[in-house]
Amino acid sequence: MCGIVGWIDWRGRLAEQSATLAAMTTSLGHRGPDASGTWISGHCALGHTRLSVMDPLNGAQPMVLDGRNAPQVIVYNGELYNVRELRNALAAIGRRFRTACDTEVVLAAYAEWGESCLNRFNGIFAFGVWDEERQSLFLARDRLGVKPLFYAQKGNTFVFASEPKAILAHPAFPAEVGTEGLAEVLAIGPARTPGHGVYKRMVELKPGFCLRFTRDGICERCYWKLESRPHEDDLPTTARKVRELLEDTAKRQLISDVPVCAMLSGGLDSSALTALAAKHGKAEGRGALDTFSVDYVDNDKYFRANVFQPSSDQKWIEHMSAFAGTHHHRVMFDTPDLVASLEAAVKARDMPGMADIDGSLYLFCREIKKHATVALSGEGADEVFGGYPWFNRKELLNAGTFPWSISLSLREQFLQKDTAAQIRVAEYAQTRYRQAIAEVPQLPGESAQDKKMREMSYLNITRFMPTLLDRKDRMSMACGLEVRVPFCDHRIVQYVWNVPWSIKTAGGMEKGLLRQSLSGAMPEKVIMRKKSPYPKTHHPGYLAAVREKLGDVAADASAPLWRLFDRNKVIGLLASDAPASDLPWFGQLMGLPQMLAFLWQTNYWLRTYRVSFV
Repeated sequence: MCGIVGWIDWRGRLAEQSATLAAMTTSLGHRGPDASGTWISGHCALGHTRLSVMDPLNGAQPMVLDGRNAPQVIVYNGELYNVRELRNALAAIGRRFRTACDTEVVLAAYAEWGESCLNRFNGIFAFGVWDEERQSLFLARDRLGVKPLFYAQKGNTFVFASEPKAILAHPAFPAEVGTEGLAEVLAIGPARTPGHGVYKRMVELKPGFCLRFTRDGICERCYWKLESRPHEDDLPTTARKVRELLEDTAKRQLISDVPVCAMLSGGLDSSALTALAAKHGKAEGRGALDTFSVDYVDNDKYFRANVFQPSSDQKWIEHMSAFAGTHHHRVMFDTPDLVASLEAAVKARDMPGMADIDGSLYLFCREIKKHATVALSGEGADEVFGGYPWFNRKELLNAGTFPWSISLSLREQFLQKDTAAQIRVAEYAQTRYRQAIAEVPQLPGESAQDKKMREMSYLNITRFMPTLLDRKDRMSMACGLEVRVPFCDHRIVQYVWNVPWSIKTAGGMEKGLLRQSLSGAMPEKVIMRKKSPYPKTHHPGYLAAVREKLGDVAADASAPLWRLFDRNKVIGLLASDAPASDLPWFGQLMGLPQMLAFLWQTNYWLRTYRVSFV
C-alpha cells in the first residue's frame, strides 16, 4: 500500500511552498517505505510514499498521463484484484501500458470511463486524480472503506491525505478539536461516525463515496451502498454461492510480486482464508504458505474463559497449520512490549484508540513485516455473517444503542462536569444510533426478527467494522505491511446482506451459513469452533504496569488529561482493587486494564499533538 497527500490552492504559488508538501509527504513515510515522490503545478501539489507490491521496479508516483492539452496526475493507495480484466478491456479499446502495476490501470480507467470506472473496480483503494486542463480534483474511496482518506478545507486551501497526521502537518490545519470531535472520542470512541475526522475542519470521505473539487467548491456523492432485496436462494444454493465467492476472492487476493502470508488465530475466519490460500498457492506451484499468530507470555497461566473468549487459540492454530501445511510463526509479547506500544498506537491512529488491543496488533504487524509485505486477515466476517455475541444476546440486541458501547454511564462518571455537560455522552450516542438506524435500507414485508437482524447487521457493517478496519490499516501500515481483508469483498457483503437470519444461523449456530459453505475445506472441528476474538493479555502484570503509568499522570496536577477527566475520580479508580464496572469501556475486549491505558493514551495524545479545544 501507500500514503497519499494532495494540496489545492486557487491562489497558486505552491512551488514556493514545497517544504510544506515535503513535510506532509514525509509524515506518511511509514505507509510507503520503498520510495516517495512529489508533483507540483500552478494550483495543485501531490505527494506519495510507496510500498511496492506490484511491479516494484516501475509504477513510481505521482503518475502522469499526458493528455492532448494537459496531463492527468494520480496518487493512489490500494490494490485492484481484477486488474487483469481491466487491463485487457482497456487494451481492447486502444489503451497502451508502460508498467505492470495497477496504478496505471486506475488512471487509464478514469481517463477512459470517468467516474463510472469505480463501478468496475474490485479492490481496496483511495486515490486522487488531478486534471490540469479542467483544473479539477477527483477523490474516491473503496466501497467498504478498507483504505482511509481524509480531507479539509479552509478558504482557498483544500488538502487531502491517507491519515490525519499529514493534514495536521499543513500550517492551515492545527490540531484543534471542537465539541463534536470530543464527543466522537469520549462518547462513542474508538468507533467513529462515518464522515467525521475528529479534528476541526477535517472530514473523512465516507466508504463508497467519491468527490470532485473545483473552483465552484466540493461535490460529493455516493456511488455504492447496500441494497435490500428478497433473497430467493435456498440454503444449499446460498452456501454454494458463498463458497464460490470466497474461493474467487481468496485466489484474487494472492496476486502479488512480493511475499504473501496469512494471519492465523485458529478461529473459523482466519482458518478458512488459510485453507483457501494454501490450496490455491499449491495449485500455482508456490511454496508453503507462511502463517503468523500472536500470544502473550504466561497467557496459558492466566487465561480465563468467558462468553466473549471461550477458549485459547494455540491448539487450534497448531491443528490448522498442520492441516494446511503452512510454515507457522508464533509471535510472543511480554508486558513491557505492550506498555511500550501504547505510544506507537496513538501515533498510528492520531488519537487514542483501543489501548493494548491496538498496540499488540502494531507489534504483531512489525514482526510479520520482517518476513512478508502482504498479509491476509479474516477481518469483517463477524460483521457480515453475524458472529458477535450481540447478534444473539437479547439484552444487547435490544439495548437501543450501539451494543459494543453500552457503558455510557461509566464513561460519563469519569468526565469533568463541564466536559460531560458540553458533549452529553448519552444524548450524543443516542443521536448517532438513531441516525444509523434511519439509514438502514428496509425490505418491505420482512418479518420483525429479520428487520431487527438487518438493523443489527447494518450497525455492524457501517459502524463497528470501520473501527476495526481503521485499526487494521493504521497499525499495519505503521509498519509498512499491507493487510488484505477478503471477507470485505463487496460482492460477498452485498450477497450475504440479503440472506435471511434463519439461513445465516443454519444449524442453530452463529455464522452457520459460513460454516456450511466451508464444509470439506478444512477440519470439521475447526469449522464448528465457537468464536474467539483477537487475543489480549490476561497477565496481572499488565494491569499493574498501566496502573503505575497512569499513576504518574495522576500525580501531575498540570497534566492535560484533567481538561477532560475528573482527576479525583481517576485517582479513586487507580486506588481501587475492583473494576469500576463489569462492563467493558468499549467492545468485548476493553476491560479495566484497557480503560486505564486509554486514559493514559488520551493524556499522551493531548500533550504530544498539542490539542486545543475550540
